[in-house]
Amino acid sequence: MGTSNRRLGIVWDMNLTTTESIRVLRQLQLDSAKTQTERNKLGQFATHPALATEMLKYAKTLLPSASKIRFLDPAFGTGAFYSALLEQFSLPQIVEAIAYEIDPHYGNEAIELWRDTPLQLNITDFTNAVPPNCDSRSDPFGNRTKANLLICNPPYTRHHHLSRVEKLRLQRITEEIAGIKLSQLASLYCYFLCLSDAWMATDGLAGWLIPTGFMDVNYGQPIKDYLLNCVTLLRIHCFDPVDVQFEDALVSSAVVWFKKALPPVNHAVEFTYGRSLTQPKMSLMMSVESLRGAAKWTKFGLMSERVISQEQSLKLKDLFTIKRGLATGANDFFVLKPEQISEYQLPMEFLKPVLPSPRLLPVDEIKADDLGNPILDRQLFLLSCELPPDEVKAKYPTLWEYLQMGVEQGICDRYLCKHRSPWYSQEKRPPSPFLCTYMGRQNTGRGRPFRFILNHSRATATNVYLMLYPKPALAKVLLDPSELLKEVWQALDRISDEALMSEGRVYGGGLHKLEPRELGNALAGKIVEVLSKQSVD
Repeated sequence: MGTSNRRLGIVWDMNLTTTESIRVLRQLQLDSAKTQTERNKLGQFATHPALATEMLKYAKTLLPSASKIRFLDPAFGTGAFYSALLEQFSLPQIVEAIAYEIDPHYGNEAIELWRDTPLQLNITDFTNAVPPNCDSRSDPFGNRTKANLLICNPPYTRHHHLSRVEKLRLQRITEEIAGIKLSQLASLYCYFLCLSDAWMATDGLAGWLIPTGFMDVNYGQPIKDYLLNCVTLLRIHCFDPVDVQFEDALVSSAVVWFKKALPPVNHAVEFTYGRSLTQPKMSLMMSVESLRGAAKWTKFGLMSERVISQEQSLKLKDLFTIKRGLATGANDFFVLKPEQISEYQLPMEFLKPVLPSPRLLPVDEIKADDLGNPILDRQLFLLSCELPPDEVKAKYPTLWEYLQMGVEQGICDRYLCKHRSPWYSQEKRPPSPFLCTYMGRQNTGRGRPFRFILNHSRATATNVYLMLYPKPALAKVLLDPSELLKEVWQALDRISDEALMSEGRVYGGGLHKLEPRELGNALAGKIVEVLSKQSVD
């Protein structure tokens, strides 16, 4: 038996590259035979061969050299990880290789491709499969044994592709198996990670290639609780969001490593960021206790220890009330150019200046004319009226005619509009002296993802901006010296990209986004320095 396995292993090693080349080609052919919509619904995004190899190489460093491998991949595809497993481990080491693939489109091809190897591939839904009932490889009754090496790129199926019945089923079995109750907003990969708990042997190693979203959003909190309390979280490597790991999905990715064992006392987790799994750009050790108190985890791959040590310092939310700009529900209808106002003879009393989108705003300091309107080449005005329809029709016939165009176009029935009364009124967003762009990329001409704007005008802003309203104590200080307003703006602009990006969230392709609460958590030390000569009560 041993001699036979050794001979087969040698033959297999000689043909591995050829087989992997065939697999990659078949993967491309199978992907192209399905529409993007079909694969999005099932969350089918193939792992790059180089990343699969790197993950198995790293797994090998975490396992004892003489380990007998009992491998599990719950979302097999065509077998990128299995191919890398066979490359990194000798065939005699691989005692068992179990896999699941829900889609016969890929599964049948994979069975044919790997038919001369130890793989046992089940074409069925992993979440419906019955877990093994034995934690030891020496079970005398022949029961199935649990895996000591799990490597998986689970389906990235968004929650809106799951029916309510399916969500309830997944919630129930996840709570039964892992003691974790997931939100119905959780994506399918969250369920895969928790359900796999029942399939892992004690001290088994797991490596998951998953989106970074769980580290920052509310629905990910139970996943973080599981990683901190139920297993020993070893390492999280976050890829640079510009370096998208899936060519057909704009999602930022991480590799999460943990051991199926309770965490030891004073355990610390390694966070790495950028470049590759084996040669990261940055590395930081974080204690489990500090992670328990942290709302966001992606920032630990971006922030220096110095910045993290200042987490308890004064923050922007202590100085500003931060709100998202207003959402009209139909900018093309409600945001108007001067020539449109003239054409439709709209009364100016229902129009107020509004800033253009950041990409059309050429300056970061907005001056104002004698009327308070922004001095910009691109002048825009927001239509908002709170008068009831009968009064508009009687007193403002030209405005009534314009609003009737909105009725004919169905604008009044759009979600935001029909939830306003009247539908042509707008949210209350008075002008703010400071604004921050809501999203952006680093790889632009500016080289920075976010811009702070100083607004001297009475223009409001739409929801592509965050509006910073000074709280009373700060507003009182800013009343007199006009230069102080500019100094506070310049201090905002000196907040590092690192600090802002670490508080926000990032999407594949390097698109960074900040919500009001996230911007509010940015440190305000630069502003405190400016205000140090003033008395802020």
